[in-house]
Amino acid sequence: MIALIFLFFFLNIPLLVSRFTQPTCFWRIYENKDTDEDMLTGCFFFLITEQRPVEKDYFNHILNIQKTTKNFQFLLALAFSMDEVNRNPDLLPNSSFVFECLEHGCDSGTNMYSRILFSEEVRDFPPNYKCHEQNMCLAVLTGPNLDISMTVGNIINLFKLVRFFFLQITYGPFHPILSNHEQFPSVYQMAAKDTSLAMAMISFLHYFNWNWIGLAISDNDQGNQFLTKLKGEMEKITVCFAFVSVIPVKMHLFLQRAEVYYNQILTSSTNVVIIYGDPESSLAVAFRRWQSLGLQRIWVTTSQWDGTATKHDFPLDSFNGKITFAHHHAEISHFKTFVQTLNPLKYTDEFLARLEWMNLNCKVSASMCKTLKNCLSNASLQWLKEQTFDMAFSDESYDIYNAVYAVAHGLHEMLLQHVYNQPMDNGKGHYAHCLKMHSFLRKTRFTNPVGDRVIMSQKENRQEEYSIFRIWDFPYGLGLKVKIGEFNSYFPYGQQLHIYEDIIEHATGSRQMPPSVCSADCGPGFRKFWQEGMAACCFDCGPCPQNEVSNETNVDNCVRCSEDQYANREQNQCIPKAVVFLNYKNTLGMVLTLMSLFFSAFTTVVLGIFVKHRDTPIVKANNQNLSYILLISLIFCFLCPLLFIGHPNSATCVLQQITFGVVFTLAISTVLAKTVTVLFAFKVTTPGTRMRYFLVSGVPNYIIAICMLIQIILCTIWLRFSPPFIDKDVHSEHGQIITVCNKGSVTAFYCVLGYHGSLAFVSFIVAFLARNLPDTFNEAKLLTFSMLLFCSVWITFLPVYHSTKGKIMVAVEVLSILASSAGLLGCIFIPKCYIILLRPERNSLQKLREKTSS
Repeated sequence: MIALIFLFFFLNIPLLVSRFTQPTCFWRIYENKDTDEDMLTGCFFFLITEQRPVEKDYFNHILNIQKTTKNFQFLLALAFSMDEVNRNPDLLPNSSFVFECLEHGCDSGTNMYSRILFSEEVRDFPPNYKCHEQNMCLAVLTGPNLDISMTVGNIINLFKLVRFFFLQITYGPFHPILSNHEQFPSVYQMAAKDTSLAMAMISFLHYFNWNWIGLAISDNDQGNQFLTKLKGEMEKITVCFAFVSVIPVKMHLFLQRAEVYYNQILTSSTNVVIIYGDPESSLAVAFRRWQSLGLQRIWVTTSQWDGTATKHDFPLDSFNGKITFAHHHAEISHFKTFVQTLNPLKYTDEFLARLEWMNLNCKVSASMCKTLKNCLSNASLQWLKEQTFDMAFSDESYDIYNAVYAVAHGLHEMLLQHVYNQPMDNGKGHYAHCLKMHSFLRKTRFTNPVGDRVIMSQKENRQEEYSIFRIWDFPYGLGLKVKIGEFNSYFPYGQQLHIYEDIIEHATGSRQMPPSVCSADCGPGFRKFWQEGMAACCFDCGPCPQNEVSNETNVDNCVRCSEDQYANREQNQCIPKAVVFLNYKNTLGMVLTLMSLFFSAFTTVVLGIFVKHRDTPIVKANNQNLSYILLISLIFCFLCPLLFIGHPNSATCVLQQITFGVVFTLAISTVLAKTVTVLFAFKVTTPGTRMRYFLVSGVPNYIIAICMLIQIILCTIWLRFSPPFIDKDVHSEHGQIITVCNKGSVTAFYCVLGYHGSLAFVSFIVAFLARNLPDTFNEAKLLTFSMLLFCSVWITFLPVYHSTKGKIMVAVEVLSILASSAGLLGCIFIPKCYIILLRPERNSLQKLREKTSS
């Protein structure tokens, strides 16, 4: 008989609710135990290959074993795996897997160790004594607790001292310490390495914009290694710890600081806490205590924590609860049928309903998850008995499944190569046989019946896939578990995580998850400010500076709008500025245009009146030609503002200032010439004077020519070195680009303006000196007052002009031109028009002679 014996160790492991590859809703039963009454229970079995057929009914006796429901799932997984191997005609033909249970197969861990070392069954197997079993090799399946696996590994090393070799296969979470081949040379771990678990969790947190998280880990090498990996992933996408609770492994140390750990979570602002460690450690006690005290958080952890029950229930539309990451594997479809057909007459659904890992299917589609609340009213044991069960393998059960197949494939390969029939080298019987089995098992690789690839060599890195589940707790001890996503490490970066948003929306009523951030997002229009000593995820928000925008959340710096754009009131968008200028269509532009046209037309009428009455004394007095020149220059002065109104261009920019300078020089020099004429006219009547020569020779006309020549020279220099040009004023008015004519050389502009002032001041002085000269049509007073008004306008113009910007500055200049021109027209010519039109008797030679004789 060829025999392969398994010692099967089971400890108090949190049992898993079933895994669903499709996003559907299921109910499961909770034991709701918060005590640690069976922390160290376990079972072990002999697994033997026999060359005889074994019927399925053989496994019915598995239900007669005294055990807790927490271990029952592993027993059924073992039985199912053995039965499936036995039914496979291509694997170990003419042989069957069976098992035998010792009398005390389930007992406390301490007693179990002593029975392994000192029981009669074990002492019957020392080398060289049981000759008919010399080819027997003992394989030990341990887990999922690390301490038990290490203890058994050390026991195996003791047996090796007497050349009694074991093979040890562990199920449950992968532990790096068991990969130390010097300390544990014959240990095989069925679970995949969790090298991508930290990346998967951080990717999940980043998907929901959770950057402020808490962490609770066990104070051991495994917890510290996970913390190191987690920090490395957090640095890539800026996720920060709100707190890190390192829970001591020893219970008495934990109890001394239990209140501190609780307050640390209670006072933290985070809504998401990662739990990582052994579910049978003090960390599990801490976790159950936090839940029992009503702490509602989103607990992110591994599948080993699926079954950690709580007596507190949360509504279906709440996202508080557990998010678990489990290694992805295909479903084993025939397991449900296998369990339900195990001695169905003796063991009813009422007994099966007590199993935590079995689930009650409410037969509701994923789109109707919310209607599962209706099932609660019927959640009684009688109702449970009438329901069908949907069962799936946990991670540990799946590791057991692969372990059985791995041993079967290794043994099958040995049979094919006739290793059993060949003489053993360097030893006899059991020891040499185990060495051969060890050499075959470490090279074993196969595809299991559900299509997953299994590689026993731990040196080869296997790509990791995780299924992400959401677990809710409900009244009546029911629980709901839904698959909400998956993570594939072999996909390109950024495409590894896939979340079923529709499932989350169906289950919670919204795709919006509760926030877990240190600081609220700085929305568009704001930027982040960091304070010294704060974490990278904690910041303050401040509005963007003037004319700067931010159209995204949590930006470090705002972006300045270009000169042709401006920031809106919310400072989240740059808006193109409107191009404005002193337009004819605007009210101000229209008023100034009408004023310019009106005064120019009015001046033309005055000129016509003077031409019509050119033979009257009042027109002839003080040189009527100068009056004509002055009126014509005033017409152009009134028309000059039209160059300032409308969209400027290069031509109008040059003409504005040159026309203004030349035309006003002509007007003021004409006024000066008239003033000098008045002065010369009275000096001529004085006996012995020589002023008649100056008056007759046309000296006043030369005054106009000289003054004009000087102004033309100034303008020529201006145009030569720094002429006016088109400019855009983007700062004067918010949201507007004012197109104006830049004067080029400001010095040249003020030289022209100063020249006008000088001429006006000289004219004012001359007229002022001649104001009291007697004459019927003496213009000295009128000229004096006109120059006073002219100077007042332009003196006022200077401060007002410099205090305005944009098109208002242009309007001020236009108004000054119109006001000063209107002052000359009104002061000099309106009184004369009054006499010509309304008092014609005062404008006759007869009246003039009568007045002179009198």
